[in-house]
Amino acid sequence: MDQSYAIDAFGALAHDTRLQIFRLLVQRGPAGTPAMEVGRLLDLKPSTLSGHLATLKRAGLVQAERQHREVLYAPRLQTVNGLVRFLLEDCCGGDEAACAGLAPPPA
Repeated sequence: MDQSYAIDAFGALAHDTRLQIFRLLVQRGPAGTPAMEVGRLLDLKPSTLSGHLATLKRAGLVQAERQHREVLYAPRLQTVNGLVRFLLEDCCGGDEAACAGLAPPPA
């Protein structure tokens, strides 16, 4: 992951409502959650929710899939994993013992 991509992703999460949305989607898992349910659970107006979901999607943090009349949103966990790896790739100057338990080793 390059720094520009990481900045975009972190920027998308650097908003209270978007972070709440993303955390909810992570809790609900990869099967996805209908947009209207996200709005109901977080008490968000559809227009507000739509803008935040679009920002998260552009940053590659969520994916959307239409199922009948609903759009399901799910976290892109591989992106989150990439962000964690980006943050920790030079952890402790390569001293694995000092960084034990922080994140799984890069694949």
